[in-house]
Amino acid sequence: MSEMAVTDPEGMDGVRMTWNVWPRTKVEASKCVIPLAVSIAPIRPHQDIPTLPYAPLRCRCTASLNPFARVDFSAKHWMCPFCFNRNQFPPHYSQISETNLPGELYPQYTTVQYTLNPSPPMQSQTMEGSSPNSHPPVFLFVLDTCMIEEELGYAKSALKQAIGLLPDNALAGFVSFGTQVQVHELGFSELSKVYVFRGSKEISKDQVMEQLGLSIPGRRVAGAVGLQKGPMPNGFPGSHSAITRFLLPASECQYTLDSVLDELQRDQWPVAPGSRQLRCTGVALTVAAGLLGAFPQSSGARIVALVGGPCTEGPGTIVSKDLSDPVRSHKDLDKDAAPFFKKAGKFYEGLAKQLVNQGHVLDLFASALDQVGLAEMKVAVERTGGLVVLSESFGHSVFKDSFRRVFEDGEQSLGLCSNGTLEIVCTKDIKIQGLFGPCTSLDQKGTGVSDTVIGEGGTTAWKMCGLDKSTCLTVLFDLSSGDKASTPGTVNPQLYLQFRTSFQNLEGQSMLRVTTVTRRWIDTAVSSEDLIQGFDQETAAVVMARMVSFKMETEDGFDATRWLDRSLIRFCSQFGDYRKDDPASFTLNPSLSLFPQFMFNLRRSQFVQVFNNSPDETAYFRMLLNRENISNAAVMIQPSLISYSFNSLPQPALLDVASIAMDKILLLDSYFSIVIFHGMTIAQWRNMGYHNQPEYQAFGQLLLAPHDDARMIIRERFPVPRLVVCDQHGSQARFLLAKLNPSATHSNSHDMAAGSDVIFTDDVSLQVFIEHLQKLAVQS
Repeated sequence: MSEMAVTDPEGMDGVRMTWNVWPRTKVEASKCVIPLAVSIAPIRPHQDIPTLPYAPLRCRCTASLNPFARVDFSAKHWMCPFCFNRNQFPPHYSQISETNLPGELYPQYTTVQYTLNPSPPMQSQTMEGSSPNSHPPVFLFVLDTCMIEEELGYAKSALKQAIGLLPDNALAGFVSFGTQVQVHELGFSELSKVYVFRGSKEISKDQVMEQLGLSIPGRRVAGAVGLQKGPMPNGFPGSHSAITRFLLPASECQYTLDSVLDELQRDQWPVAPGSRQLRCTGVALTVAAGLLGAFPQSSGARIVALVGGPCTEGPGTIVSKDLSDPVRSHKDLDKDAAPFFKKAGKFYEGLAKQLVNQGHVLDLFASALDQVGLAEMKVAVERTGGLVVLSESFGHSVFKDSFRRVFEDGEQSLGLCSNGTLEIVCTKDIKIQGLFGPCTSLDQKGTGVSDTVIGEGGTTAWKMCGLDKSTCLTVLFDLSSGDKASTPGTVNPQLYLQFRTSFQNLEGQSMLRVTTVTRRWIDTAVSSEDLIQGFDQETAAVVMARMVSFKMETEDGFDATRWLDRSLIRFCSQFGDYRKDDPASFTLNPSLSLFPQFMFNLRRSQFVQVFNNSPDETAYFRMLLNRENISNAAVMIQPSLISYSFNSLPQPALLDVASIAMDKILLLDSYFSIVIFHGMTIAQWRNMGYHNQPEYQAFGQLLLAPHDDARMIIRERFPVPRLVVCDQHGSQARFLLAKLNPSATHSNSHDMAAGSDVIFTDDVSLQVFIEHLQKLAVQS
């Protein structure tokens, strides 16, 4: 486990590519089957990244000065590797020489971070840790009250804990909703004061601000403090001081908020027999977004919504009030038999647009046994870069531990940042098709934009209202159609890509990270060996998973399994070594040999096989697939399995039913859940209490080892995975069996080893899959 933990395939740059050498022409690129794609973690922390206390130099093509620029020290100018323009160094670079380089020109610093507009050290501070021109973080909590008392109690307890963990300068506000929406005025501590909005009526941002007394600068509202001129104690200019009635520093409003939560009861609106509770989630989120609309765009504000059931009232409704009508399923969506789905999706698209324009984030914590409408809300969460957690109960560790981690600092901190913008600069012949991940296109056209649009495309810049240290984006590239660039001698042998990410950290400081990477062009018509050696199998599998998920959501009647199979057959036919029409002669280079296995597991994964998953669960899985780094996303597709036994140290095991043995413990990590599986003999010894006897100390250590490793995994991961502890032949063993290769089924169980297990399925095994693949790949 320790060896696996120290490897860092993404390195300092946080970049991984499907192909680490690139073909020169569009035709050659199409023959590669797997698209030219780059995965980038824009603000991933790394100890070797230097932070420079000044702004970067930029070329006319917008690229920043980087280690690949050619520098003429005598003439004091530098040549941009992207557009070959010469740029003069400004006067403050006059001391530059071969022995006196600025940080951004050191060859090892391909990623550098700049601190923009740092506040002078002697400047007066308006609050601890923030300069007068920075804004404190803002958290607006939105709580669903249409829940049973027990669930509401869990949710209130989690909120109190979160408020206690907020930085003292962070602003906090509270909105509750059920049949109606209540905005709680925290700045009036003498009396509990609430503004109520009807849940059945759609309301605009302007109406929300007007009714809350926030729309007209200088306006007085009954019970409100008169507006001040000049800077406010919370760091906002006077025109925004009216909002301090609803959002106050956590240190000032913690007692008031605790009192409000203690007094809060579940929704009292009567519910007719056979009907669902009236829940106006859409209006509540609209009111929350309208309230935050009083803030300037540069405020890193987050709406933190805790939702306990489906919206049944007002805009955003996903199901009727009648309990006899079930919440939409995948089958309903395929048959266009979900009457509320499109309308609700359109509503949340409008909300997403408003939040992106305001620069604010929607975080969603959904805990319910039924669906809550995450499939419809996905667009608002994803485009604002929000966090999402789906669990069965607000009392479950998946919710409680994940929610706490959002507000923790130190090593466990998520590193939440705001106001992110990603810009990409490419070598001339490279075009950007689009991007998968938590962001929104800024429609910034340019010569680097491809005619083909995939995901968030048609631009060279994207907005990320919220991002954190684990946020990861996938960029798809294309090559220009003209093949004149392939003429030998006329091409720079290197291609360059630059990723510029500006963001605001939790302290309110503006930062800019610049990552510049280079790769080699090759002529695949001459030799494909270098191309094959530069293939990243994990990254390719994850990119294919993200592409197939996108196509399943956007293309009607799309057959995902068929598309994956055809792509894999073309790939193996292109890069395999074989004699035509002779399957036995087929071999794959070791640099490619794991890819078919990834595709086999992707075909069986929850991203492609939506049967037995609700639309909410599928949306949740795909949102996390699109935002996690390659290593984590690869585990979602192909889980890792570790075996523990008396005879050897913990070691990786094949993801196969043959790995099950009576005297072994297995630890399965499928990202969303961690399964500790005890073989039959191990479970019997544990039930007899042998591990409590001194002479069986080794057995006690064997039982503890997988739990210790599971804790390590859980501590590093967000959302916190579900922990399942089960025994062979027990009911929860299905969590393991569903992920294993069915090499032993009811039809061939005579081949299995003693003490192993069988899987009752008609799915083909990996061996049969590979045999068919070889047969089809070698066909003339």
